[in-house]
Amino acid sequence: MTTTTTAADARIPAAHPFATHLKRAAALEAAEPHRPWTAQDGPLPSLYLSHGGGPMPFESPEWLTPLHDWARALPKPKAILVVSAHWESAPLSVSAERPSELVYDFGGFDALYYTFRYDTPDAGELARQVVGVMPDTGQVHRHTSRGLDHGAWVPLKIMYPAADIPVLQLSLPTEDPDRLLSIGERLRPLREQGVLVIGSGHMTHGLPFLTREMFLENKVPGWSSDFDAWAADALGRGDVAELARFRTAAPGMPYAHPTVEHFTPLFVALGAATDPTAPVVTTLDGYGVGLSRRSFQAA
Repeated sequence: MTTTTTAADARIPAAHPFATHLKRAAALEAAEPHRPWTAQDGPLPSLYLSHGGGPMPFESPEWLTPLHDWARALPKPKAILVVSAHWESAPLSVSAERPSELVYDFGGFDALYYTFRYDTPDAGELARQVVGVMPDTGQVHRHTSRGLDHGAWVPLKIMYPAADIPVLQLSLPTEDPDRLLSIGERLRPLREQGVLVIGSGHMTHGLPFLTREMFLENKVPGWSSDFDAWAADALGRGDVAELARFRTAAPGMPYAHPTVEHFTPLFVALGAATDPTAPVVTTLDGYGVGLSRRSFQAA
């Protein structure tokens, strides 16, 4: 049966880079189906990914191919839980289990992107699992209508374009690294059940300080490269305490993060790791419009 997602994807112009990506993904799946996660695989890693600016990753092979290859390098999850920079809400909340609409929380882009769909299976079981691992289950608010925002659905549509995995979004209820590490720790058992835990943000996100030249020529400002190098060093050493001091310890602040919601999902991903102080594996680096795209997985 044709789904809403596949029907919408069929209307994407053939010359569009994402149409080419969908053909590549389909060919790879036909040649070698993505192997589902089993208990013998052990816990899935937790991920921190830089999700790009709005729908811009749909237009760039530098985003499309690496993100999809990253997904296929891992066993196919049973479910996906995403903490996105674009849903700051307390108390801790989960999105609708099967929402009818996405959240198109970006502006000024081609009208095509407001027709994109990502209709994933019912995530009711994952919602029950998330509520069950939280320390105060009565404090987890369950939304009945809120869909996935672009920090969740844009990268996932690239990574898992078939939209055949249940996806749930968890709100970002605080900016405090210690509290976010604790939330991640509570989510850790879900990885043992085949749930992929993702913190979605951007390693640098100083949008107000980008110039037209940076956008057009991908010029990298010093505050972006300095912050990225500092973060890469701390992550490589597993120095969570240093990362938690980012407001005062990181070079490039506050330009790299004039607001911090694109960095702090990192702490949920680290908290969900088996050992948050172990060095991580960088899976995507480089820059897009001057901003660091550094993304990683933690075992």
